[in-house]
Amino acid sequence: MKKLFVIGIGTGNPEHLSMQAIAALNTTDVIFIPTKGEEKSALAAIRTTICERYISRPYELVEYPISARNEAIGDYTQRVFDWHDLIATSYAEMFSKAPEDATGALLVWGDPGLYDSTLRILESVKTRTDLAFDLEVIPGITAIAALTAAFAIPLNTIGNPVTITTGRKLAAGWPDGADSVVVMLDGNKTYAGIDPENLHIYWAAYAGMGDQILIEGPLAEVRDQISATRDAARARHGWIMDIYLLRQS
Repeated sequence: MKKLFVIGIGTGNPEHLSMQAIAALNTTDVIFIPTKGEEKSALAAIRTTICERYISRPYELVEYPISARNEAIGDYTQRVFDWHDLIATSYAEMFSKAPEDATGALLVWGDPGLYDSTLRILESVKTRTDLAFDLEVIPGITAIAALTAAFAIPLNTIGNPVTITTGRKLAAGWPDGADSVVVMLDGNKTYAGIDPENLHIYWAAYAGMGDQILIEGPLAEVRDQISATRDAARARHGWIMDIYLLRQS
């Protein structure tokens, strides 16, 4: 494989793709699609739909499994590093089987530069193998952009910074000096366990997609509604991606 595109595809709406992304797809010979488990199958179907809609030349779809993280490893950072090593091994094996003159593509949810480890894993592949493909990154619409667009709100208050964090970090305490906090990767509903005083929440599931769900209001008043809605949506679809913005009153 001579070249690999890492293409941000937005949050699941095929219309999120940029003209740059569509042009890149139409120079691609091989599209690598992760498929394993109910959630991965649903996301693989969205990626396949994007390819069918926008690619007008012959291409090959190569499906590959994504290993689950080993939850028996107690240290979170080590657990993630070990998981990334497993994915890097899968990538290396898969890329080595592609034709030497082929151009490949990985379709990354949202944007490759925001809370996604694809670029770090690819760097590991290059470090530990003799694979010498060129890498080009195509940016995509982030879940943050989809969230603020859905609510028609600015991300920041006037003159103030924005903190982007995870549920795991928020559980450790409100970030110092922050008045607007975007929370991603929160499978534990951290919003439900923090002090809600003077906090307003903008919550979205499947942001930007046809199944988009939006709830906003004072955190103390809507957090139970969000939790119930989230649980029902996950049961209905078999998977969920959600994001929220907390803002101090």
